[in-house]
Amino acid sequence: MYVFLAVLTNFAALTMLVAGSLSLLRDPAKKMHQWFFFLTICLAIWMPANFFDSNVYGPITPYLLKVDYCFALILAWVLPQFIAALIRDGKLRSTHPKPYIVQRNLYLWVTVALNVSLIGLIIGDVLVKATVSANTLETTTGPLFYVYVATMAAYFTYSLIILGRAYLKASPPNRQGLDLIWIGFFIAIIANIATNLIFPNVISSRGVVKELNIIGYLGILLLVACVYVAITTKKLFDIRRVVARSLVYSLLLIFIGVTYSIIAIGLSVAVSGTHISKTLLVTNIILIFIAAQAFQYIRGFFTSLTSRIFFRDSYDPQQVLDELNGIITATLDLRLLTKSTVTLLERTMKSSFCTLVLARGNNYRDFSSSTSPKGLNEHSKNIEKLLKPHTPLVVDNIEHEATLRNALDKLQVELIEPLYANKSFIGYIAFGTKQNGVVYNQQDMQLLTLVADSLSVAVQNALRFEEIENFNRTLQDRVDDATKKLRRANEKLREMDETKDDFISMASHQLRTPLTSVKGYISMVLEGDAGKITHMQREMLGQAFFSSQRMVYLIADLLNVSRLKTGKFVIEPSPVDLAEMVEQELSQLEETAAAHSLTINYDKPKHFPLLMLDETKTRQVIMNFVDNAIYYTPTGGHITVHLLNNSNTVELRVQDNGIGVPKSEQAHLFTKFYRAANARKARPDGTGLGLFMAKKVIVAQGGSTVFESQEGKGSTFGFIFSKHKLMAKPAATHSSEVSTPKEPAATAK
Repeated sequence: MYVFLAVLTNFAALTMLVAGSLSLLRDPAKKMHQWFFFLTICLAIWMPANFFDSNVYGPITPYLLKVDYCFALILAWVLPQFIAALIRDGKLRSTHPKPYIVQRNLYLWVTVALNVSLIGLIIGDVLVKATVSANTLETTTGPLFYVYVATMAAYFTYSLIILGRAYLKASPPNRQGLDLIWIGFFIAIIANIATNLIFPNVISSRGVVKELNIIGYLGILLLVACVYVAITTKKLFDIRRVVARSLVYSLLLIFIGVTYSIIAIGLSVAVSGTHISKTLLVTNIILIFIAAQAFQYIRGFFTSLTSRIFFRDSYDPQQVLDELNGIITATLDLRLLTKSTVTLLERTMKSSFCTLVLARGNNYRDFSSSTSPKGLNEHSKNIEKLLKPHTPLVVDNIEHEATLRNALDKLQVELIEPLYANKSFIGYIAFGTKQNGVVYNQQDMQLLTLVADSLSVAVQNALRFEEIENFNRTLQDRVDDATKKLRRANEKLREMDETKDDFISMASHQLRTPLTSVKGYISMVLEGDAGKITHMQREMLGQAFFSSQRMVYLIADLLNVSRLKTGKFVIEPSPVDLAEMVEQELSQLEETAAAHSLTINYDKPKHFPLLMLDETKTRQVIMNFVDNAIYYTPTGGHITVHLLNNSNTVELRVQDNGIGVPKSEQAHLFTKFYRAANARKARPDGTGLGLFMAKKVIVAQGGSTVFESQEGKGSTFGFIFSKHKLMAKPAATHSSEVSTPKEPAATAK
């Protein structure tokens, strides 16, 4: 029974320690795995110490007892930390609000201070003192022993409370794992309290107490079993593979240890014929397990040592491929890709140099390491003829190309790996001789074939990316060049426009003087200053006078355009009766309207306020609107002029039933020199300045244009002014210079 319990206790301790270590290695960042590792360490130390201080009596026993009491305290303190971390990081984290009862920082400081104090009392033989005599262990406890017991009880109670709260908050699937842990902890705590605290103080026979210690060990083993089952079958937290590996390893270790112990001890007894003492037996078993445990580490050390001696040039192919994939996915820059790849392959193959050559038709580009020789690119065309997909070319195997082989030998090229993408040759990788003097082996060839497959696709993508970048740069250069040409052309057009404006200004001034004389003399003849004229003469002279008046308006428009350009467009307001002005302009156009068989209706208001307007320019606007209506209205049409005196505004509307303006061209109608297509057909001699200048005059006086039209049904042109801005005041005369104000959009109704 004693040997069975010793083996079982050490097996359980070792299994827990291995499981904790592998769990920590799996995910060292998680608190759950960290506290599980600490818990397994405490269990792995406490369980053997508790077993041997209760069953082996010798000089070391008092020290084992101290280890027993110290790690029992630490184990009790770590236990709630592990349960809390399991709740926080494991599957219960979404169902349990907070695993702690007390404030976290205060709890840690207080408990750590308490643990340190109690451990100090244990080490100093104040809390409990052990003496070994007559093959028995005698312990005496001090008055502070009950503080130790109370602390242990508090930690276990705290653990049970946390576990209970988590159990109540957990979902049914997760409760299955907590059921097992709850049962295991409860039985283990009761069993160990009974065997370590109750039985020694109640039962006087030390032999009976010693025999009852099996209850405590079985409780601990049951706890270990419950935790393992909860982890592996109930998936309480995912270290099933870790636990499985630790179980296999521990079973193998215990099998070797037990088998060797039975054989060694059996042979020793058979040969010597003497009985082996219990102490020697336990010592041998411990040494066997230590040797078995150390075997793996010793084996690993010598394996590493021999590998460094005999396999200095070895490498892990998968690691090389992973590093290459990292380079490929990290960049599309061709130079960075090739440089990183060449460096990796040169280091991996222990080659004297590595050169990557890319082919673009008959052009070859080489990307070499710092140690690569010069001149390899000169032989690329001949090398390409010898290469085949997925087949490395060993220079020593070249038979029919003696010249090429000699050239490559001089360059110390030993191996060439071709690069093909979609059966198209894109280049090759050339390697120099190995630095350790050996030849390239089959493993090197296989790795380079895999590298070539991945690198070929990456290089092809990088080449396409480079082409796109070059195209973008070329396109940008072309755009920049075209932009410069457009700027130069724009400058020439601006100069031509300025020359045109200068010419128009000069021509307008030069035409104005003789035209004024012509208009004046015609007016004098019509008024009878040169004698009586016939009716036919009056009609002819009237047409001449009207045409000269139109010419005056045209010259005025040209001059205004020139003044707008030079910033000298001036508005000279004066009190004006707009109703009378409209009537006067219409009277001058009556004969023209009659000649086109058109009727003009004017709804003149009876009372109309005086407004501060530029009379000359406003007359031009009215004349332009009515003149356009006459010329763009077919024979038999009618024109209606409305002058409205509203409460806050005055409004002029010239409405016709003429050809209208196409909807697609309406947005451009008030721009300089623009005329709609149907207008150019109806009146080829127009300039496109009338509406442009009309809008400028209206806007310069604070008004807005009115425009609405429907092709084939007529148009309405006009303006709207605010009365409170333009109402004439007594003795109100002033002049203002307008410099291109911001124009409101035409008001379309």
